[in-house]
Amino acid sequence: MEKKIIESRQGEVLVKQSNVKNSKKLFLESYGCQMNFSDSEIVASILNEEGYNTTNELDEADLILLNTCSIREKAEQTIRKRLSQFNTLKKIKPKLTVGVLGCMAERLKTKFLEEEHLVDLVVGPDAYRDLPNLLKDMEEDGRNAINVILSKEETYADINPVRLGGNGVTAFVSITRGCDNMCTFCVVPFTRGRERSRDPYSIIKECRELVENNYKEITLLGQNIDSYLWYGGGPKKDFAKATELQKATAINFAQLLDMVATECPDIRIRFSTSNPQDMHEDVLHMMAKHKNICKYIHLPVQSGNTNVLKRMNRQHTREEYLCLIDKIRQIVPECAISHDMIVGFCGETEEEHKDTLSLMEYAKYDFGYMFAYSERPGTPAHKKMADDVPLEIKKRRLTEIINLQQKLSLDRMKSYLNKIHEVLIEGTSKKNKEEWYGRISQNAVVVFPKTKTTKVGDFVNVKVEDCTSATLIGKIA
Repeated sequence: MEKKIIESRQGEVLVKQSNVKNSKKLFLESYGCQMNFSDSEIVASILNEEGYNTTNELDEADLILLNTCSIREKAEQTIRKRLSQFNTLKKIKPKLTVGVLGCMAERLKTKFLEEEHLVDLVVGPDAYRDLPNLLKDMEEDGRNAINVILSKEETYADINPVRLGGNGVTAFVSITRGCDNMCTFCVVPFTRGRERSRDPYSIIKECRELVENNYKEITLLGQNIDSYLWYGGGPKKDFAKATELQKATAINFAQLLDMVATECPDIRIRFSTSNPQDMHEDVLHMMAKHKNICKYIHLPVQSGNTNVLKRMNRQHTREEYLCLIDKIRQIVPECAISHDMIVGFCGETEEEHKDTLSLMEYAKYDFGYMFAYSERPGTPAHKKMADDVPLEIKKRRLTEIINLQQKLSLDRMKSYLNKIHEVLIEGTSKKNKEEWYGRISQNAVVVFPKTKTTKVGDFVNVKVEDCTSATLIGKIA
């Protein structure tokens, strides 16, 4: 009956998990970035120990959790609508508990409980270990519960995530949490706290376990992954206070990448997200050194104009970014590059917008994520700057950027034509059940006919014969 009232899924949902000792059911839906999805697997692991199996059917759920995103206003609107639907469901199932996790929980805190009355439970990204206690307190006294305390140490390094959301072939491994950059448009430093890096040996251990469980690709995750720095604990800003021995034995991201690639030579490695100010040449040399490190970098720029970048408090200039693009092309010539771009940021002029277009032409991006600026409450831009670019101009500029990127994407995809590429089969094509889909090292999606001898998880050589701006089309070589 519930399915007629509410869609069974909208965001990414962890699939069914069967543990005979567990009697309760958790429906966990994730929105936003890869980090949120990785966190959901951690939450599922914590609650598995408390008697919860995951389910992808709402009508089975005793507990519904939404892992939320606050990066844009539209994302928050989507989640509010979803929560309103759950309130309708609660009228049918009065014992159902609904909770919000993640960035939106951290940003709005008690507002969810005291003003909007949309949920029973609010838990921030650093408080997932407290979920069992919060649920127990709710059961005992019937009151709503909240924990949005941010941590300087929490990395969940000792928790083995429940791998239920993927295809059994690819997996996420979080190596850093938080962000120190304070870009004026961004809520992440306020919702995920200070940067801290995870013990490298716990990372290696998790990667080895994935290899043992026949995973074929891992993505190392962090809000600002190239700032990874391990010296026995503490945030990056305290490195100056470290002992001489700690400094001498510190491990940076390039060294960690080398360790993972060496210890797990048979698994493909990706990483995200790179911040231009922190990506150093030694990372590029590690990519060139190891065949199993994918030749792909997601390198957000946000604007092609230095003055706009200053207003955004980005710690790089246009010239520095273009220099980094040149280094990538020189050291890893086959590397694919993608971007994030914000159009219509506070005070953006037509000339500044044209600088973004010219930067895109120079970089020749493979693909990108492009958005019109929207104010985020609590950010420095919201407090101190006027959102003064009219909506119609934002829309027009966004259209120009999207159109240019489609052209650039098509040009890049054409460069893969009539060549043989190694593809990791990830699943059946959504458009044709007779075709596989997978990705090449450069992250481009390939579709090709199935054969009797191929299966999900296989590495196969595919000759690319045709393409669109988003997909390569080929056949097994």
